[in-house]
Amino acid sequence: MDDITVYDDRLAKQMTASDFVLAVVTATKPDFYKQAPVVMAARRRGFPCFVLHTGQHHDDLLGHGLAEYDIDDSVAVDLGIRGGLSQKTAELMTRIESVASYLDEQYPDTTVLPLVHGDTLAAGIVPQAWMFATNQRVAHNEAGLRGMSPSFENRAEPASFIDDQWKGEWSLNRTEPFPEQYDTFIGSAASIYHFAPTQLNREHLVREGYPDEVDGVDRIPVVGNSVVDAIEMKAAANLDESVFDVYPILEARDNWIRVDIHRRANLLPDRFRAIIDCVIHLVEAGYNVNFVELTATQTALENYGLRDRLLALADDHENFLFTGLWKKHAHVYEFLRSGQCFAELTDSGSMQEELNHIDETFCLTARYNTDRPETVFDAQTNLLVPPTSGEAMYELVDHVYETDSVRSQLSGGRAIYGENVGEAIVDFLRDRQAEGSFEWAHERLGFEGGTQDFEYL
Repeated sequence: MDDITVYDDRLAKQMTASDFVLAVVTATKPDFYKQAPVVMAARRRGFPCFVLHTGQHHDDLLGHGLAEYDIDDSVAVDLGIRGGLSQKTAELMTRIESVASYLDEQYPDTTVLPLVHGDTLAAGIVPQAWMFATNQRVAHNEAGLRGMSPSFENRAEPASFIDDQWKGEWSLNRTEPFPEQYDTFIGSAASIYHFAPTQLNREHLVREGYPDEVDGVDRIPVVGNSVVDAIEMKAAANLDESVFDVYPILEARDNWIRVDIHRRANLLPDRFRAIIDCVIHLVEAGYNVNFVELTATQTALENYGLRDRLLALADDHENFLFTGLWKKHAHVYEFLRSGQCFAELTDSGSMQEELNHIDETFCLTARYNTDRPETVFDAQTNLLVPPTSGEAMYELVDHVYETDSVRSQLSGGRAIYGENVGEAIVDFLRDRQAEGSFEWAHERLGFEGGTQDFEYL
């Protein structure tokens, strides 16, 4: 258990309360606010639950969400994971095994069901590691995310390009984002319950061979997306400091375009330069632009020699705000709901979901495909703005701003991610405490025998 921190008092309080305990897995910033509603619902229901944190986002900035969403005191195990993808993967495999052994030794009569989330590395590796260590499966919140692309047949001008996205044919395109599409895909394989945000996610999973029902028990319930609970939690937040206190310029000017880029594929030279060219063009054309520099973004800006160019742009143009990551997630929601922000130009998956729930700001997604395609062709609250060139991106953003019918559709699209999702997940699992989290083929088919505990020979 070297490098693993166990808060024994927190763990014991949950593990001795029941013979079935939920271990909510968190790894990165999106997990904090999307898993927090599950933890809160479990608290309200009196359902034993602790947070198993991988430790990937641990500093005061990236790790702030644990405290902001009031789940830091629910962390009973911190794996202390660090490093690049390969190191983190290896550490997750071995440290999950250590934790599983520890839990079995200390609490042999208690069943633990991990609940992973979304498409992070933890969502891909923790289910596999847990199954290898225990021969038990996990549950998956936000399961079935699969990338899709429109045909992009009509590329000549923005109006037809948009119409093709909203009304044209879409097909599977799981090439990106990397490694998130890989993570969510392999995470499904070691999950027994898949909590699907939408019917489309359920259809993806069923097509891939996951049973929608076994012995009358739903295995892929459509519950919505817990991000809507997080948004509502922060809508009533009593902030001691407004985002407009931190950045007064955001209140002095309006119709901001907030730019949030961090996906690995968009950090490729041609794509990244196209995005930066688009930002510069927007600023020079008079648009108010807030560029949010994340860690990966800063690295790309420095590698391509573009950071000084943006710093100079900020010095020369009052309509360009160059900031780091906003520490408080509540500030992001405050700004997006304020009426001061025209659009978010993003490559974030979560932001596509959040802006489906938030009407005041439009979502413009700088990607060629999306694993939230329902926000485009179903809800029509999102548009893809692929980074083909800075000029092409600028023309599409400008067209959206200048076209009332497009703006009306983006702001008036249907909200598709439900409500009270945390409660739905907890209630579902609470009703299935007596059921096992693994089955052999003969068990699924109703044959008797061979139910002994599994051990490697």
